[in-house]
Amino acid sequence: MSKGVLGIILGLAAGLAFGVGGVFVKPLLEAGWSPGAAVLARITVAALILAVPALIALKWDLRPLWKARWIVLLYGLVAVAAVQFFFYASLSRIPVSMTLLIEYLAPIALVGLVWVRTRRSPQGIVILGSLLALGGLVLVIGPGGGTLDPLGLLFAGIAMIGVCVYYTVGEKAGDLPPIALIAAGFVVGAIALGLVGATGLLPMEANFGEVAFLGGAAPWWVPLVVVGALSTAFAYFAGVTAIGLLGTRVAAFLGLSEVVFAAVAGWLLLGEALGALQLLGGALILAGIVCVRLERSRVPEQVDDSPAPAVELGAQPVPITAAIPIVTATSVVPSPGVDASAAPTEGRTPPTAEIPIVPNAAAALPTAAVRIAGA
Repeated sequence: MSKGVLGIILGLAAGLAFGVGGVFVKPLLEAGWSPGAAVLARITVAALILAVPALIALKWDLRPLWKARWIVLLYGLVAVAAVQFFFYASLSRIPVSMTLLIEYLAPIALVGLVWVRTRRSPQGIVILGSLLALGGLVLVIGPGGGTLDPLGLLFAGIAMIGVCVYYTVGEKAGDLPPIALIAAGFVVGAIALGLVGATGLLPMEANFGEVAFLGGAAPWWVPLVVVGALSTAFAYFAGVTAIGLLGTRVAAFLGLSEVVFAAVAGWLLLGEALGALQLLGGALILAGIVCVRLERSRVPEQVDDSPAPAVELGAQPVPITAAIPIVTATSVVPSPGVDASAAPTEGRTPPTAEIPIVPNAAAALPTAAVRIAGA
């Protein structure tokens, strides 16, 4: 299986795992859990699940983590903790649909960031894919209503930046195994969210009784373990691995499949309505992903470093090191034994010898790149 195909499969698997996370978290929220407590619990569960596999991937050597400590801190504080905090802070001020719409603009924001940084406009197929994906997001999520508080919009924008960091850092993890980056990031993120919760900025409320789960009743920890294992640990691992295989841009647009999978999961498992406009939006998102995947890679100019060709003078090959002006098909030089410095007398033509010229010799000279919150 090629890296591209494997990356697409893992990217879609991550989108599916993230998308169904809401189905498993919703029973906890309906039972009295606050969003902050549910997120903190699922991250903690995921960190515990990935701890041993991460240590095995590191061969029980923590020095690579210390060497990449700034990347780990950035990932844990921004891509995990900040996304969660500012997502829920935004929800308290603006409609859910608007918060989701802004957060899922991350792939399009990444296209614009590369445009500004490199000063090279994206290919037309990428611009078309971005427009299709944007239209699909509006149809699936809905434009929403209500007041648009400026602070709520700012919080949603910060959450979107955190999602951009998630995709960017995932590609620049270097030699650090993805599973080690994710596990360490969860530890950092859980500590940060716990400290924020202790200040009261992020409410932490939990109810340790039975909850409704997939048409029946289950202990509170059952949906928590499922969402921690499937929609957090596996989803992050598959997503970061897909980033390494596909690059930031394609993996980010594949991440938009989370919106489609979430809508389908809510329809199948929770009986939530799925209208024609949402189906059309899902089709537009998938079309946008395909367009971005069809982007042609830019091939840099190739410099010919091969040795310069030679022009044969008699039997001795002489390398060409400078341009030789060619006036006629033959060049004229004095015959052996004739003083080249002597000026020819009027009406007298000096003896000449013909030098064969290799055809096109001069022409042959070388010209000198709902994670958790959406669930």
